[in-house]
Amino acid sequence: MPFQPIKFYQTGSFVVGNRLLSEDQRSVQSSEDRTNSLTLGHRACQGCGEALGARYALDAAMRASGNQIVVANATGCLEVFTTPFPETSWQIPWIHSLFGNSAAVGTGIAAALRAKGRHDIRVVAQAGDGGTVDIGFGPLSGMFERNDDVLFICYDNEAYMNTGVQRSGATPPAARTATTDAVGPHPGEDFGKGKNLPLIAMAHEIPYVATATVAELRDLEYKVEKAMSFHGARYIHVLVPCPLGWGSAPSDTIRLSRMAKETGLFPVFEAEGGDVISVSKIRHPLPVEEYLRPQRRYQHLFRPQPNTETIGRIQAIADKNISRFGLLQSEPE
Repeated sequence: MPFQPIKFYQTGSFVVGNRLLSEDQRSVQSSEDRTNSLTLGHRACQGCGEALGARYALDAAMRASGNQIVVANATGCLEVFTTPFPETSWQIPWIHSLFGNSAAVGTGIAAALRAKGRHDIRVVAQAGDGGTVDIGFGPLSGMFERNDDVLFICYDNEAYMNTGVQRSGATPPAARTATTDAVGPHPGEDFGKGKNLPLIAMAHEIPYVATATVAELRDLEYKVEKAMSFHGARYIHVLVPCPLGWGSAPSDTIRLSRMAKETGLFPVFEAEGGDVISVSKIRHPLPVEEYLRPQRRYQHLFRPQPNTETIGRIQAIADKNISRFGLLQSEPE
C-alpha cells in the first residue's frame, strides 16, 4: 500500500514524532495551519467516531484544495450535532441537504461553479450510511454514472443512529438494532441483507474508491488528499463506531475500528477505475469473537452460552474478505 504508517519511537508521544518529521510527512492535525473545519461546541456523543472522521477528512480536503471547498451535508447525526439552531460548528462553506440527496446537491453545486467558470473550488458531499446506502442510493449512483466532479464521503456507523438506532443497509448480520431485535430463532439482523457500497462504487468504474477507519487517521488523510487529486466522481467509505448504537465504551472507538480491520470484517483498500490497487495488510488476523464481545449489539451471541453457529458464519464473512482482497501479510515488514 502506498501509504506507510509513521513509527513513533517515543512511547506515548505523537508531538515529538511530528516535530522530527519533514513537513510533507506531518499529519494535517499537527499543523497550526489546519482549518479546524469542524470546530468546538458540537453536541456529538463522547467517543463519536463520526465527529473524529469528519474533522480529519475535511481538514485534509481543505489542505489538498488550498482551502477551496464547498460541502453538502445530508441530514443525520453529523448534521444534527453540529448545527443546533442558531449555532454551527462548521468553519467552511457548508450546506445542509435533505436526508437522501447530498450527492445530488453536491452535483448541483459543482455544475453551478462550472457555469461560473470557478474551476478552483472543489465539492465534497457527505452522509451517514443511511443517507448513502439506503435513502441516498439513487442520487449517489447517478453521480457515479455521470462521473460528476464530487468527492462523496460516507461515515458508516452501521445504523440510523440519529433517529433511534434502526437498521440500515449497512447494518452487519446478527447485530441488534431497534428494528432487528435480539429475539427469535435468528436474533438480530438477517444474513444476506444490505449493500456493499464500496464494491458498488467500484462497479461504476469511477476514478477513485477507498475505504478507511478512524483507527488509522493518517491513512484517512492520505486517501482524502489523493481523492482530491482526481477529477470526476470519487468515493471514500469510513468506518466510524458509534458508542451509543453499538453499545460500546466511548474509549473503545479506536480499538474497535482497528479490530474491524484486523479481523477482516472491514477490508481497507484503494481502487482506481474499478480495480483494487492497494490493500492495508493484516499481520495477525483476529478472531471475530474478540471484535464482537465488547459490543452490546452482539451480546445475544454470547448469552447464555456462545452461539457458535452464528459466530462461525460471521467468521466466514471475514475469511472471505481476507481471501478476496488478499489481506494477509505474507512477510514481516
